[in-house]
This record gives sequence, structure tokens and C-alpha cells, in this order.
Amino acid sequence: MWQKIKRLLNDPLIIISYLLETPVARLLSDKCYLKIKYRIIMKRRLNLKDPKTFNEKLQWLKLNNRKPEYTTYVDKYKVREYIANKLGEEYLIPLLGVWDDPEEIDFDSLPNQFVLKCNHNSGLGMCICKDKSKLDIESVKKELKKGLKQNYYFHGREWPYKNVERKIIAEKYIEDKSGELKDYKLMCFNGEVKCSFLCSGRFSENGLHVTFFDNDWNVMPFERHYPSCKEGLPCPSSFKKMKELASVLSKDIPFVRVDFYDVNGKIYFGELTFFPGGGMEEFTPEEWDYKLGEWIV
Repeated sequence: MWQKIKRLLNDPLIIISYLLETPVARLLSDKCYLKIKYRIIMKRRLNLKDPKTFNEKLQWLKLNNRKPEYTTYVDKYKVREYIANKLGEEYLIPLLGVWDDPEEIDFDSLPNQFVLKCNHNSGLGMCICKDKSKLDIESVKKELKKGLKQNYYFHGREWPYKNVERKIIAEKYIEDKSGELKDYKLMCFNGEVKCSFLCSGRFSENGLHVTFFDNDWNVMPFERHYPSCKEGLPCPSSFKKMKELASVLSKDIPFVRVDFYDVNGKIYFGELTFFPGGGMEEFTPEEWDYKLGEWIV
């Protein structure tokens, strides 16, 4: 215990990092909070007067690009209506239910496989059920309550999440013929897809890999926080259509990531994300932080 205390005293940044995750940090302005957190994570000062890098520009957008419709776009429930009107209902994962409280969920009425998640955050409380007979319902309710309590906005001062009306939604469980669900993430700049990445091996022994591709599905020569996978990731047959749909959804938005799933050739909408990694994930080599930054204008 003493060694841990000594370590904290010798590194004030650790203390500050801890304090940023406590309620006292909510007293800080968004600008002040982001400057401190960026300095701790990225090991450099945040340049908001003349941002150059992708990460810096995402912080600038958090503070200066606050359109009311963005709140709808990040709401996993309300965005469904937007997608249905913009693209068509065929791109939506079937909805099984929506509730304000976990105690309202009638688990008996749900199918054997389903996904439960909060509409306002990024994973806390999520339940991926593949066999309802093995489900610990009380534990699921407990985790969902934790998710509902989370104020996701305060974690990274991502303004679109600030006023999302919190709910729980249930969606149909989907997977491809290999038993997996591949998540294709298209990086869009003012309606133009510039590159994409695929997350793979999330639950494998080797851990998560994030691989970036250009628009011809060639692996790009950089990594962002996670190692890339150099082979075994074929281009999906639906990739061209994904790019078309992403261009529609990202029109007139400086930057947004549009996520899709490919299930045996059928496209499903995933989510819209304005600040991947909170805008605080390093590039290797670093020059690509600047190159992607040039795409945000």
C-alpha cells in the first residue's frame, strides 16, 4: 500500500488523472477538462488556437461544432428513425423492445438470443445473450442500471451525448455464417469516405486489432493505438454500397465515423461516432495524425 501511495505522490499526473474521473471534475469547463486530459493521455499540450492533428481537431470540434441534431445521431434509439428516413428500414437491426428501467423488461417475451444495451453510452451495461437459459437476469438488470446511471458526456466531454434521454433497447442478435459479427467503420469527412477500419480479434488471446484500409481495401501504413492485422481480412462484397450509404449520412459534417455490419452480404447500420477513441489515441507513425488532420476542414 505504501509503495502505491509513494508512486502517486511522485507522479502528480496520476493524481490528476484519477481526479478527472471523480465528480469534482464536473466543476471544470469543457475546455479546461479537455486540455488537462489531453496533456495526460497524449503527453503534449492541446493546441486549440490552431489545431493541426486529427486528435487536436476532434477536441476543437467537441467545443465548437455543436449542432442539435447530433444528439439524435448518437442516440441509439432515436437515430433509428433518422436512418429509416435517410436510408431505409431495411438497414436497421430489428428492434425487440425499449424501456426506461430494467425492471420493466419482460425477459420471457424476448427470444432465446438478443442484445440489450443503453442508448446513450458506449458499452457499459450491454448484454449479448446467445442462450437465454443460461442468462443471470438479476445480474443483467444490475449492469443495465449501472449503464443508465453513467453520464457518458462527462467521460470525454463529447457534447452530443449530454442531453440524450436515457433508455434501454433490445435488438435482434445477428451474426454471419462464421459465427462472428464484423464491424466496418468508415471515416467520413464532409460526406467523403477517406479510409475505413475493421476491428478483429476482440475476444481472442491476442486481443483487439484495428486495421485501416484505403478505399480500394489496401492496408494503410499506420496504426492507431491498437496493432493492425496484416492478413486474413478480405474486402466485404458490400463495401462499395457501404461507402455510398456513409457518404449520404455524413454529408455536411466535418468528420463522423459511420459504422456498418455485414451479415452474409446484408448491410446493417451500426452507429454514428463523432469522436473515435475520444480523440485521444496515438498514431504510429505520428505523421498520420497530421495527415488525417488535414482532411478535417
